[in-house]
Amino acid sequence: MALTGLQIQKLLPKTNCKECGSNTCLAFAMKLAGKKAELSQCPYASDEAKKILGAASEPPVKCIELGSEKNLKIGGETVLYRHEKTFINQTALAINVNETDSAQSIDATLKAISDYVLERVGEKLIIDMVGVTQKGGDADAFAALAKKAFDTTKRPLVLRSSDAKALAAAAAVVKGSGSVLVAATEETAELLKSAANENGHSLAVTGTNLDEIASLTAKLKEDGFNNLLLNFNTYSLAEQFQTSSIARRSALKDEFKPLGYPSVSFIDTDNIFDISAIATTEISKYGGICVLPHFDPALLAPLMTLRLNIYTDPQKPIQVEPKVYQVGEPKADSPVFVTTNFSLTYFIVSGEIENSGSNAWLVIPECEGMSVLTAWAAGKFSGASIAKFVKSVGLEEQVTTRNIIIPGYVAQISGELEESLPGWKVIVGPQEAGDIESFVKARISNN
Repeated sequence: MALTGLQIQKLLPKTNCKECGSNTCLAFAMKLAGKKAELSQCPYASDEAKKILGAASEPPVKCIELGSEKNLKIGGETVLYRHEKTFINQTALAINVNETDSAQSIDATLKAISDYVLERVGEKLIIDMVGVTQKGGDADAFAALAKKAFDTTKRPLVLRSSDAKALAAAAAVVKGSGSVLVAATEETAELLKSAANENGHSLAVTGTNLDEIASLTAKLKEDGFNNLLLNFNTYSLAEQFQTSSIARRSALKDEFKPLGYPSVSFIDTDNIFDISAIATTEISKYGGICVLPHFDPALLAPLMTLRLNIYTDPQKPIQVEPKVYQVGEPKADSPVFVTTNFSLTYFIVSGEIENSGSNAWLVIPECEGMSVLTAWAAGKFSGASIAKFVKSVGLEEQVTTRNIIIPGYVAQISGELEESLPGWKVIVGPQEAGDIESFVKARISNN
């Protein structure tokens, strides 16, 4: 039977040392009860607590930390559907290179991986990992490529080979990189477990079916190695979808620990439509690591956008810092716009102002990440609140203009805003951000 937060707290040291990352032992106990933390985060847990709480407090899907700094996390999930709470650690995307590829192709791919950055609603998205596959029989070339891939990109690797000895040798040359070895079978598990353990890597296990995989993970965990991933042996998109769903449901709903690990998959096709379908399914349905066959920015942009949407907390809107932003190089007499701090609203409005060729001040008050109409309806975006924010940030000392442009959807707050900001004139802007350019040309340029 699951323990409550209060029951767990009684087994903790009750020092409120905060070294676990929580403010109090009770707060940490609540996280343990919700399977959002592990007992290992408490440096002063007693042997009794470890015995009672150790396994019970583990998240149903183990969190695996990758990279030399252990800053890439996968797994750690506690819900089957994101609307129940939220998904935590997003699917890691990797690009594959083979040791049989030409040197020119390898160099170009590694450079593209290193240089790629996609900025979306204020977040900079990068390629998380590099897949390195041995396709030929040259173990030295495989190990050399692994070293080159890590040295060039500084990203953790997903090393894949059917030759366990070659995989172990490659693991040794990138020791400390926090990579993943793919994939151990019953016959190769002992060798690859040692290679992963000695060199600080995680190990993916595979089998012909889920029973074989579960049996192997249980054995490895019993032997003391638990940094594991699952590599499903499937032959169609439908089978992959079904297998991933069964594994996740078994871990979360049935508390079946042998399948409570994130997964790793390689996409081995060059058909762009198949790649898109498989990668989309992996991101949507529980993929831990998805290795794409080649670098294609036209494919990465929609996949990363999809991933960002799925792994955004639906109960917590993405928001930007409330402050006065400069669009372009505004002067003291440049126009002043105002909108909410919902990230999508901010980036659309600032982008349209920039596209208009205008330099402007963009006032972003605290609206708890709500859109314009939602914030207005909730009383978070009113004339009084905007005026209070304008005064608190000292905007009147920054600018000489006394015109402020509000979104057209909330024209009704103009009177209240003028009353709350004596000496200012409120201009009602367009309802849609797409009309800002024509508005600027018609209203501002002629003043």
